[in-house]
Amino acid sequence: MIRLLLNWILSALALLIVSRLVPGFHVDTFATALAAALVFGLLNVTLGLILKLVTLPVTILTFGLFLLVINGFVLELASGFVPGFHIRSFGAAFIGAAVLAVIQLLFRFLLGESK
Repeated sequence: MIRLLLNWILSALALLIVSRLVPGFHVDTFATALAAALVFGLLNVTLGLILKLVTLPVTILTFGLFLLVINGFVLELASGFVPGFHIRSFGAAFIGAAVLAVIQLLFRFLLGESK
């Protein structure tokens, strides 16, 4: 349970960092980032999983880079549900997804979760 809460807080922190680095990607407050991380996680587990299964051949052909497109789409969709979380364009969502993946990878590395 503690690990789940820690991952949620770190995901929100990662969204705040992305909002500072990527133009067109905006998160108002830490509370907004917490809500956005929750919605993004729920959408990623449901809709994201279905999209990843359907687009598996394209993902294989692009050596996994198409997953950034799916994550960008899910991020942009999540921004429609959370007030105070705005993504101006799909380009910002795509770059935000890439930066978010790198930041979360660094967090996992620092916490010793990498296997």
